[in-house]
Amino acid sequence: MNIKVTLRKKKISKGRESLYLDYYPPITHPKTNKPTRREFLKMYVFENPKGQNEHTHNKETLKLAELICQKQENRLNKPEIYTDFEKQQIKKKEIGEQSFLDYYDKQCKKRKGDTNRSWLVSKKFLIAYNGGEHLPFSNLTVLYCNDYADFLLNTTGLKKTKQKLSPNTAHGYFVKLKAVLRQAFKDNLLDIDLSNQLNNISTIETKKEFLTLDELNKLIETKCEDPVLKKVALFSSLTGLRVSDIKKLTWEEVEEVNPNEYCLRFQQKKTKGLETLPISNQALELMGTPSNNSSLVFSDFEYSSYKNKLLAKWIKDAGITKKITFHCFRHTFATLQLTHGTDLYTVSKMLGHKNITTTQVYAKIVDEKKREAANKIKLNL
Repeated sequence: MNIKVTLRKKKISKGRESLYLDYYPPITHPKTNKPTRREFLKMYVFENPKGQNEHTHNKETLKLAELICQKQENRLNKPEIYTDFEKQQIKKKEIGEQSFLDYYDKQCKKRKGDTNRSWLVSKKFLIAYNGGEHLPFSNLTVLYCNDYADFLLNTTGLKKTKQKLSPNTAHGYFVKLKAVLRQAFKDNLLDIDLSNQLNNISTIETKKEFLTLDELNKLIETKCEDPVLKKVALFSSLTGLRVSDIKKLTWEEVEEVNPNEYCLRFQQKKTKGLETLPISNQALELMGTPSNNSSLVFSDFEYSSYKNKLLAKWIKDAGITKKITFHCFRHTFATLQLTHGTDLYTVSKMLGHKNITTTQVYAKIVDEKKREAANKIKLNL
């Protein structure tokens, strides 16, 4: 008895219809060895196509699906007709029709917290460049990706539509695309690793704002509407810890290595690197009274846009005119360490940098301050 194979559709999300093959009588599923009537092709068409792109997509996808349907019927009833080469070509075309943006979204979901939000924003820029969410893998070429890099360098923000993306932001979004392309190659969804054929968008060195020792002492003397915020900010200036690492710091990560000498043993949230960081007695005092091991050191600390406003007010009330964000307290730690003679390698290790070149920007700041100090002495020659 011959097996009849029929191409059918099933409604799915976003106004699309998934294509599948209907077998009669049922065939044996190759993995479960159970009878089955359906085989989804992982292909879709638009239920109500809009515009030329969607009409073209439907036409080409249906044509391919019908070919697969016919080939499958031939294979089941006349196996000699369906060659290995034909199988490879059909599979390759099937993959090419899959949605790269759906795959990109899966990569976004692997990231958590602020990193996830940044990845989702990068996806929005890719959709804007592409002109919609229909982006099959077959459209991905070196030219397409390089044009996307040019787009990022010349487009505006999603909210600040009068301001171009900074080169550093564009760089970050393009690096994310390259990461997804690299993973797609590993997952056998691309024949070549496109990421290796693309150049990065160049970045520019940004000014790292920091506080002097006198300014820090002014902040100590100035009242902050949120005492915990004040305590955490000063703790960052004494340890160089990022706000993300301070938020998750627990008492079990605080270790007494010698009498009255303590260090932190923790995993950086950003780099996932395991760190051992000696801390001063003043930093220890800011941490307060130890609790049980699993408790957060700064359990009352919450970081939000509202806390940024309180931080800005505290800075202003201290008479400091610099634009200081919470991350600037980390910059302050690095700059003050170098200013007071700590070598670059040690500072790099204390900051948890994987590469000392990342730390060298602080050395440039110190050199600039030395130059300014030297020029203050002028004789009437």
